[in-house]
Amino acid sequence: MSDLPTLRSEIDRLDDELLKLLNARAGVSRRIGEAKRAEDPQAPVYRAEREAAVLRRLEAANPGPLPNEAVSRIFHEVMSASSALQRPIRVAYLGPAGTFSEQAAVMQFGRSAVALPCANFDEAFRRTESGESDFSVVPVENSTEGTISRVLDLLLGSPLKVCAEVVVRVQQNLMRKRAGRDGITKVYSHGQSLAQTQNWLNRNLPGVDRVTVESNAEAARLASLDDSTAAIAGVNAAENFGLTILAPNIEDDPTNRTRFMVVGHGDAAPSGRDRTWLVMSAPNVAGGLVRLLAPFASHGVSMTKIESRPARLASMPGSWEYMFYVDVEGHRDDPGVAKALGELKSIAPYLKIFGSYPVGDY
Repeated sequence: MSDLPTLRSEIDRLDDELLKLLNARAGVSRRIGEAKRAEDPQAPVYRAEREAAVLRRLEAANPGPLPNEAVSRIFHEVMSASSALQRPIRVAYLGPAGTFSEQAAVMQFGRSAVALPCANFDEAFRRTESGESDFSVVPVENSTEGTISRVLDLLLGSPLKVCAEVVVRVQQNLMRKRAGRDGITKVYSHGQSLAQTQNWLNRNLPGVDRVTVESNAEAARLASLDDSTAAIAGVNAAENFGLTILAPNIEDDPTNRTRFMVVGHGDAAPSGRDRTWLVMSAPNVAGGLVRLLAPFASHGVSMTKIESRPARLASMPGSWEYMFYVDVEGHRDDPGVAKALGELKSIAPYLKIFGSYPVGDY
């Protein structure tokens, strides 16, 4: 005789127990919010370092069979829903809905956050600077396309601080209103997405017109209006516009990733696994850059990235002046990093620390 009814009964019992525990957790979360506001009425609802520490602890304690990725996704949503009981977090991002920027916002803040799509990066920064949103989620670099210049320029002049990092694997998907690839006469997508999938398109949809549009979300919207067309976009766009994914992960480079930063008004405290991002100028003398990097070496601080860009500050007029963007391992409050930054302040003509943040999952 089948034991299926017994197993289903056990699932029901566990679901009831989970429901009680989830609500008990939410109640404690709400009490924590009340205690924080009693101490400081302006205390933030969301702390990136606390969430990162919780997820790392749970992944380390996970006995399976659920993989760590699934555990992380589940608890992201649990924490998102619990935070919303205190006050929903408002997050600005480059819209419209269905973009990889929206995906990054959901990955970091969960679906209980209030997502605020913006027309451009300037609007996203402006909303957060004015307090209309709590955070902005903005892309800073893509593994194949390089850095996003406008975002770096905005960070230079903004009082906002980097407090978290989100790394999104760029997964391109072919989608349309109905199943099957027969009868597709046109494929819509952003120019970068068409470039990133051209080999797949050459093999699987030769001769089909490729039409460039302003965003992958717009491509999905257009494909939702005509079942003889298709779009290339992320999974969020398929969900938002009711499209069927015909072929997942069609990008030519499966390692393609975009790195996003979360910017807000507060610093992130140490989480145990952090990086610090800063920008500086070098004195215009022989060996000037070497002098700037020496404090990191002498205090055992590892650099993970250095990149130069032309200066765009009024205090640095003229041609051929450069800023150096540097990522280092550790939090700005860690002893070695703090000593290196202290020495750097007396050497660099210009220095700005964008912030320290928990390292994202790559």
